[in-house]
Amino acid sequence: MSEKIKMKNPIVEMDGDEMTRVLWRWVKELLLSPHVDLNTEYYDLGLAKREETSDRVTAEAAEATLRHGVAVKCATITPNEERVKEYGLSQMWKSPNGTIRSILDGTVFRAPILVRGIVPYIPTWTKPITIARHAYGDVYRNVELPACAGRRAELVLTGGGAPEERVTIHEFDGGGVVRGVHNTDGSIASFARACFSYALDTKQDLWFSAKDTISKTYDRRFRDIFESVFDAEYKEAFSNAGITYFYTLIDDLVARVMRSEGGFIWACKNYDGDVMSDMVAAAYGSLAMMTSALVSPKGAFEYEAAHGTVQRHYYKYQNGEPTSTNPVATIFAWSGALRKRGETDGSPELADFADRLERASLDTIESGVMTGDLYALSTLPNKRLAGTEAFLRAVAQRLEASRP
Repeated sequence: MSEKIKMKNPIVEMDGDEMTRVLWRWVKELLLSPHVDLNTEYYDLGLAKREETSDRVTAEAAEATLRHGVAVKCATITPNEERVKEYGLSQMWKSPNGTIRSILDGTVFRAPILVRGIVPYIPTWTKPITIARHAYGDVYRNVELPACAGRRAELVLTGGGAPEERVTIHEFDGGGVVRGVHNTDGSIASFARACFSYALDTKQDLWFSAKDTISKTYDRRFRDIFESVFDAEYKEAFSNAGITYFYTLIDDLVARVMRSEGGFIWACKNYDGDVMSDMVAAAYGSLAMMTSALVSPKGAFEYEAAHGTVQRHYYKYQNGEPTSTNPVATIFAWSGALRKRGETDGSPELADFADRLERASLDTIESGVMTGDLYALSTLPNKRLAGTEAFLRAVAQRLEASRP
């Protein structure tokens, strides 16, 4: 047996919750540890640990990512009221992804993993659509309050050496709710630069959408900053590369996307990107076949699966029932992090392993062995339904056979 591949520098490992936490362990045991002498700085972002540390562990993991430059993250629970009761939480902790994205000030790029035999629900989509999602502000950093009859909600700006500004949002004659959201010019500019740079790196057109006809100040700020950054820093490079950038309203862009063949980057504000990335993933076949990379202007990269913790499968697993959970997005999170670590450390053997791991995963599916979500979609004539562990072992066999 060949010696394991050494890692010069660590990657930050963020463990997660429920079924994806189980997948995380299996992927490491069956696919990674036999080939790589893993060097990770481990952080447990499972809900129990976040409760125990008052969620400090999430910030510590993000800060470690800035130190080491590369991280890989398992899916985590963002608790709602039901989860607070289920896990006996002291409070409704915020989204770990939101906290990490805020600290890294990054942009999330999500793209479908295409595989032979899985035909998109939109048949014209023959190329992947990459969602570039702003990772700061909007509803993920909002403040909100319930209101009762007779209350008046106001938006107030004070300080900064300027006169106080005050506008009425609404005067309630019955019960209601009010929310305040914000963003910053610096974060929007970082988002724009990340999108333009990624488009140049991948030689893809960049489309950006918002709703500045309705949100004439908030969304217009996004549009104006994108235009100013593009004109000042990227316009000539885009022309030389033969790619284009344009802005349009999000409802118009949705229609354009539906009629397209894919093969471009769609830049979205934070919540828009959350919704549209799930739509794109589902339309290409499965949420478990979607990569996600957080790219920080501070030089850090964090890779994760784009889906959630697969709660329903976890309850089956706890009851001893067989599951057929698709681990491909988790595998690709690890391969993305290992490849980036190999590139930044000058370790081509580590980057090559990441390539072989991805190829083994896709070849396993294209050979007909697949989990339940893909089995229901596949047009392959020889498809065979496999449980999660059986699928991972099939990938492991192909990976072992690809050793140099």
